[in-house]
Amino acid sequence: MPAYDAFLLLSFGGPEGPDDVLPFLENVTRGRGVPPERLAEVAKHYHGFGGISPINQQCRDLLSAVREDFTLSGITLPAYWGNRNWYPYLADTVRAMADDGVRRAIAFVTSAYSSYSSCRQYLEDIERARATVAATGREVPEIDKIRPYFNHPGFIEPFARSTLAALATLPADVRDGAHLVFTAHSVPVAMAAASGSPSAGTTRPGAGGRYVAELTEAARLITERAGGGSRSWHLVYQSRSGPPSQPWLEPDVSDHMRTLAKAGVPAVVVVPAGFVTDHIEVLHDLDTEAAQTAASVGLPFARAATPGDTPRFASMITELVRERLDVPGSAQPRPPAPAALGGFGPAGDVCPADCCRYRRPAAAGVRPGGGTTGTAS
Repeated sequence: MPAYDAFLLLSFGGPEGPDDVLPFLENVTRGRGVPPERLAEVAKHYHGFGGISPINQQCRDLLSAVREDFTLSGITLPAYWGNRNWYPYLADTVRAMADDGVRRAIAFVTSAYSSYSSCRQYLEDIERARATVAATGREVPEIDKIRPYFNHPGFIEPFARSTLAALATLPADVRDGAHLVFTAHSVPVAMAAASGSPSAGTTRPGAGGRYVAELTEAARLITERAGGGSRSWHLVYQSRSGPPSQPWLEPDVSDHMRTLAKAGVPAVVVVPAGFVTDHIEVLHDLDTEAAQTAASVGLPFARAATPGDTPRFASMITELVRERLDVPGSAQPRPPAPAALGGFGPAGDVCPADCCRYRRPAAAGVRPGGGTTGTAS
């Protein structure tokens, strides 16, 4: 195994004040031809929360929890944090790592699945940041990304607990019949297909690819642990932001709740299984828009919390690091096999060279509603 000498938390980033919102959105959408009026409309979503996305503070809290768990596990790696779209920018973090003498780091990304936006793009971010720092004459560290963890017990179990907690908040007379509605960030159908075949170790395109297959498996595993197979559940999508001419994954969560209400479903619990933390795409697109839709059709609604602030999630990161690292003197040695629930098994440590590659089509405007940032964050 490689000799790692640092840990890197890599995330999407988010604004931390009203003046940050438009510059942040411009970073997210750079090169996509999104019109200024659309950015101004999306900015309102952030201003509804004071211009602050919770994601940066959640990363600070997660990094603190990981450091504590590392200490308990005998792991002495220094921990760094960098973002794709806002401070601390990844290039600045890599520069600091280089100045500190880091030679090889292991990186955890706050996205659990396989697709261009949730995996491959982060690999590109890493290489771009390394090239930027190398151009200053510094010797840059190698950075290896930890595998997708959609079926790790430390991801599934917190979701199952929060789903049960959300069910408990529903009125008793509708609780037993409540449907679970699992949401994930919609992406273009072509991007989903490019995530590769659901068969491990291949990259052949398929209907929905690994992205949809992994989401479906995660939803099944969570449902099993939150009431068993008798509970009805559905996988839907949210936060679409693309031209009407481009097919994206469907159905939309709000459209689906209208369908459920017409079918006489007594209540829903929305489980944002595609997300790690409760950031704006959860707080606005689900807690605001989807909740308002549910209320408008008389559907009792509850939302399960994401796992990012739980001790179990932090300990999962430690376990994922230990899969890749033998730590001399560690209180808990490297596990004999990577942890994974269900039939998929653990994802590979190294992505194939052509995995999840996707080229965005030329921008031709965007759908005038929905979607907080237009990317799978």
